[in-house]
Amino acid sequence: MEDRKKTIGRWKLLAILLVCASPIIISYLTYYVIKPEGRTNYGSLIDPRAYPLPVLETRTLDGQPVTLDAYKGKWVMLLVAGGDCLASCERKLHAMRQLRLSQGKEMSRIERVWLITDDHPIDTILIREFDGTHMLRTRTELVEAWLPVEQGTTVSDHLYMIDPLGNLMMRFPKDADPNKIKKDLNKLLKASSIG
Repeated sequence: MEDRKKTIGRWKLLAILLVCASPIIISYLTYYVIKPEGRTNYGSLIDPRAYPLPVLETRTLDGQPVTLDAYKGKWVMLLVAGGDCLASCERKLHAMRQLRLSQGKEMSRIERVWLITDDHPIDTILIREFDGTHMLRTRTELVEAWLPVEQGTTVSDHLYMIDPLGNLMMRFPKDADPNKIKKDLNKLLKASSIG
């Protein structure tokens, strides 16, 4: 009878140890056997040391000088396009506006900047429709020398992210899926206490 009680006691102790150790065992199995995907972000991370924020000699549509440093302390979604703003440019402007709005109470942490690389006049309807987007004129060669692109693309094919410290840190692919960008933005804003 006493041997039976000892055996039952040992089984109970072993069961308790297994229950306590199971999260650790499962985590090791998941990490080393199942192997989670290495890349969890949609956009390509950029080493900010390789692409420091240059002086772009930007100016507002009414000719006032302003630099990208003016938006330090905020996350900046950056688009580069000419002033004629073709259909792909309008889609990106629309996506930027919707992505910012989708962040709810966190949207005040995000600024939208359109770097206009020519002197083409901007359509008044476009200015009204994308009110809140900072439209800055600059020189094409300065932007192209700064922003990295994927093979076979141009700077106007991508959307970029600048962190609140003023570092270029992410590039989204050509014809990017706004839903996937939204997930990256959610992660960035959740993980960062700055901006």
